[in-house]
Amino acid sequence: MASKQLISLFVALTILSTSLALVHGCKPYCPTPPVVPPPPPPPSGGGGGSCPINALKLEVCANVLNLLKLNIPPKNDQCCPLLEGLVDLDAAVCLCTAIKANILGINLNVPVDLSLLLNHCGKICPADFTCPV
Repeated sequence: MASKQLISLFVALTILSTSLALVHGCKPYCPTPPVVPPPPPPPSGGGGGSCPINALKLEVCANVLNLLKLNIPPKNDQCCPLLEGLVDLDAAVCLCTAIKANILGINLNVPVDLSLLLNHCGKICPADFTCPV
């Protein structure tokens, strides 16, 4: 008879400890979820931008650039309106695309002329940008 009481007591304690474990879960020894680091930013300097306009339209920028080199303010500037609405990096990429395709039809000192034209149009050439020519 004592063994029946002992078995009943063992079953009762097992049920009690299981229910306590279910109620409290794993606290205070719960594992923390792993921390996932954010993805790295896209590389800068010649990458990351895009040109949403047709590079052939940028042929008009050659005339503007020639006038700027001669310190003559261009009249009827048709280049800057093409670059309006673009962020600085995208404007630089567009001009580089035109240079790469030799659409402008002139020999360029790429870093200087690119900055000159961008500045004229109210854009800033990103410091670490290189034109992939």
